[in-house]
Amino acid sequence: MQIKSMQFDPKAPALKRVCAYARVSTSKEAMVHSLAAQVDHYSTLIRANRAWEYAGVYADEALTGTKDSRVNFQRMITDAKAGKIDMIITKSISRFARNTLTLLATVRELKALGVDVFFEEQNIHTLSAEGELMLTLMASFAQEESRSVSENMKWRIQRNFEAGIPWDRVLLGYRFENGAYVVVPEEAETVRYIYDKSLAGAGAEMIAKRLNEQGILTRMGCRWCGKTVRGVLKNYTYTGNLLLQKTYRENHITKRKMNNNGEFPKYHVEGSHEAIIDLDTYNRVQAEIARRREKHYGPSRRKKKYPLSSKIVCGICGKNYRHRVTSTDGKWVCSTFFTEGKKACPSKQIPDSVLMHIAAEHGGADEVERIIANPGNELIFILRDGSEHKHIWKDRSRSESWTPEMREKAREQSKCRRTSQ
Repeated sequence: MQIKSMQFDPKAPALKRVCAYARVSTSKEAMVHSLAAQVDHYSTLIRANRAWEYAGVYADEALTGTKDSRVNFQRMITDAKAGKIDMIITKSISRFARNTLTLLATVRELKALGVDVFFEEQNIHTLSAEGELMLTLMASFAQEESRSVSENMKWRIQRNFEAGIPWDRVLLGYRFENGAYVVVPEEAETVRYIYDKSLAGAGAEMIAKRLNEQGILTRMGCRWCGKTVRGVLKNYTYTGNLLLQKTYRENHITKRKMNNNGEFPKYHVEGSHEAIIDLDTYNRVQAEIARRREKHYGPSRRKKKYPLSSKIVCGICGKNYRHRVTSTDGKWVCSTFFTEGKKACPSKQIPDSVLMHIAAEHGGADEVERIIANPGNELIFILRDGSEHKHIWKDRSRSESWTPEMREKAREQSKCRRTSQ
């Protein structure tokens, strides 16, 4: 049997590099499964076409359809600009963007790059002659439908507020039954424990640590953190009264939650349900929170923003790193390690000088999109252009970490000890 060698044919058409974009707009479990199903569907669809080259599936969850808020959407656009994508497949216009202006601006930007977007439900290719006209019409309808649904929901919520019916019905210590909150005794004890510890001087992070050590979970069955503890301490509902419409949504496009500072009426309902915390205790806790805030974050103690703030992610637990100032150097430490200790997350502290030195090699901190801190001193730098760079950093010896001031202090102490002998 004669075997012929395969030769590359320069005249053969290049494979079209095709990716897909998927998104669900809520983090509920059913929707997360839907997102996974979409990813699987598009991966199979693209790979089954011999004229296509699989360029990946970009997926976002629990976000609104605005361009700037979606990390993987932005990454897809960056890859398209880098010439890695020829066509994008997505389920519908509403999955791609709710805002007509954002949609058209993005599509035109991709069109100028020669990148086609195919909307399955509408059967529209943006590079076709009639694509943009149809897209403008369909996007306008989608945006108007979104506005209509939003207005109807606002009207219903407003009527409920006027009737003294709360919007938030998932609350530690209560179950919402027959239109009112009913106390759950064992959960109410947890609420009282949190308030008692706060008045005794414990901070939110410390209270969270103690609750986790005791195996007590939140209302949603999760571990506690400082943010969830503060949410309990600031919740006026525990006094047996209701203050409704404290927040509102900016509009049906951004859906950003805003504090109600007089833009809409607020509704106060006294004695609407059984109290877990008396009003005097609640007010004392609020005064203590205000006092601590002024002490730690007042005009002279404003929280400093560092160049790499919110960019460093722990490769073990997935939480962000936070900055700490020590006597030798600034350090970055995983939030879980900081609040719960090494048992919860055996990550390592990273000197600020190490990160800034590596960032400088890539054009500075502004060029860094994200840093993943993995075990074994491995750092993955992901830059704004989408490229990834792996670095292994070395631990400094004890002597290398000493500053000139520390050395001088050690010499003085040694001299004092010799003199006293």
